This record gives sequence, C-alpha cells and structure tokens, in this order.
Amino acid sequence: MFRMMRRGDALAGSLIRASAAAAAAAAIEPPLLLRHAFLSTSTWYGRGRGRGRRSCIPNNPVGSSAHYGVAGALSFSVAAAAASSSSSSDVYAKEPVRSDLLPKDVLLYQYEACPFCNKVKAVLDYYDIPYKVVEVNPISKKEIKWSDYKKVPILTVDGEHLVDSSAIIDNLTHRIHSPSHPYQQDDEETKWRSWVDTHLVHVLSPNIYRSPSEALQSFDYITSHGNFSFTERITAKYAGAVAMYFVSKNLKKKYNITDERAALYEAAETWVHALDGREFLGGSKPNLADLAVFGVLRPIRYLMSGKDMVEHTRIGEWYARMENVVGESSRIKA
Repeated sequence: MFRMMRRGDALAGSLIRASAAAAAAAAIEPPLLLRHAFLSTSTWYGRGRGRGRRSCIPNNPVGSSAHYGVAGALSFSVAAAAASSSSSSDVYAKEPVRSDLLPKDVLLYQYEACPFCNKVKAVLDYYDIPYKVVEVNPISKKEIKWSDYKKVPILTVDGEHLVDSSAIIDNLTHRIHSPSHPYQQDDEETKWRSWVDTHLVHVLSPNIYRSPSEALQSFDYITSHGNFSFTERITAKYAGAVAMYFVSKNLKKKYNITDERAALYEAAETWVHALDGREFLGGSKPNLADLAVFGVLRPIRYLMSGKDMVEHTRIGEWYARMENVVGESSRIKA
C-alpha cells in the first residue's frame, strides 16, 4: 500500500513539474495550486525546498520586470505559427548594420514561447543579425547549467554572456551603432519600453487562458515548440492547460482585471493612441519600443486572443507594418 502511494505521489509530482515547466516556458506565473502541491510532494519525501517559479525564471522567487510577469503568456503564448504578409502596399526596409559592427557569433538560449525571448528576437531579426538558438528544457534546464544565471533569455555575443531582455537589447543596440552615431533613446521610447514590461505583458495570460479551449490551444503551441520529451509534452499540455485555466482567474484579480478581453483591447488602443498617427512610435521606422511591443505580441498574434485583438482594435495596421519591416527571421537553422 505504501509503495502504491509513493508511486501515485511520484506521478503527481511529475505532472506538477511538467505543467509548471510548461508555464515557465511560456513565461507565466505558475499556479499557486501547483506550487503548493509540489511543495507538499517535495516535503513528503524530503526533496527540494518548494521554491516557486515565476515566468521565464524557473527556481527564482522574483525576477526583473524584463522577465517575470504573466505575460508570458504570453508568450504567450504562443508564437505565430506562420507570419502573414502585410496587406499594406508600402515597403519598409530593415536597418542595415555595418559589416564591421555586425556580431560574428550570436547564440540565444530561450524558451520558444517566452515573450521576453521574443523581444530579443525581434531586435535580432529587424537588424538582420544572424543568430543560433538553443532551446532550453524548462524542467532540467541542462542547457544552461553552465550559467549561474538561471533565467532566459541569455544571449552570448562573440563570447560575452548577456542577461535580462531589456539589458540585452540595450547592449546589442550599443554594439551595432558606431561611436560617432550612437543610438539615441528619448524619454517617450523609454516610457513605452517600460510599459511593455510592467503592463502589457500582464494582460496576456488572462486572455490566452480565458477558456478551456484557449488554454489548450496555448499549451499545444508551448509544448509543440518547446524542448520537451514526448512524455513531458503530453503531460504538460493537458495538466498545464487545466491548471492555467483556473489560475487565469486568480491573475485577473491580482492585476485588477474585470474583463480580460476589454483589458487587452484597451492596451492595444493605448498603444495606437501613443503612435499619434505615426507609422511607428519611432516615426518613419521602428524604435526599440515598437520592437518590444511587436516582440511580446508576436507569440499570441495567431491565437484566438490575438485574432480578436486585431479584429476589435486599430492595432492591425501597425502590426502588419511591423511584420513587413521586421521581415523573415535571421535565425540560423541548425
């Protein structure tokens, strides 16, 4: 009997860890019910210390705003399975980087569905900087065991390790602009980059996990594109979807969200209002705030929540322009 109980608890622990790992891969705050269940299981067998995960920061109590937050989801969740071509007849060009300033060896450690990883990728793609990707297993994290920093994204640029999405972007932008013509960031750009990390990301999770079908759609993407074993994938997909559906209700309370879709639409309209008739916040070309908003929204664009957002707000034209100008990924396929 005791042996059967141990097996049952061991299986429950595996389910909890797999679903929590999937949530981490989506940069989502893990459900308290999973955290408490895992704590109970760990305590029962004397394993671990029951430390909770937050967003793209497994095993870290609280991360910087550039990493933690619900947003994950947004990640959320879920990166577009296929980018649609812009309906605009305008043609926008990427910003070329001088060959002598172009990094030679760029490696991104990421979770595919992490919104903050997608922020970094938006910058790499826009500036057409070739990069390789290492998909981190959110359960074992063996791919980043060499690092004392246990969060993603981690970007290695010509041998130097960079961490924290916003800091990575600042460092990278500094590298690819000549000292005689440094990148100039004004107060407006700084304000809206902060808005992405402190507000926009928090309205995503309640939307992509709003209903059982949307939660399952999100976790199907997360587990299909993440670095999971077959067993982990199946377990995390269903256990994670069920858990996050219920957790999304708590997230609404935490962030004072009454109607999740209304909050998403309001955030989209707030961004459009900030554009004030301009093609991009940066004027005739995107700045880092444009790339941050685009990077965070790109994962959810073709989920039900993203489709509703484009249908019911004015953000669609700007998003199409961003898809056009960012263009194809500069990722080097293995």
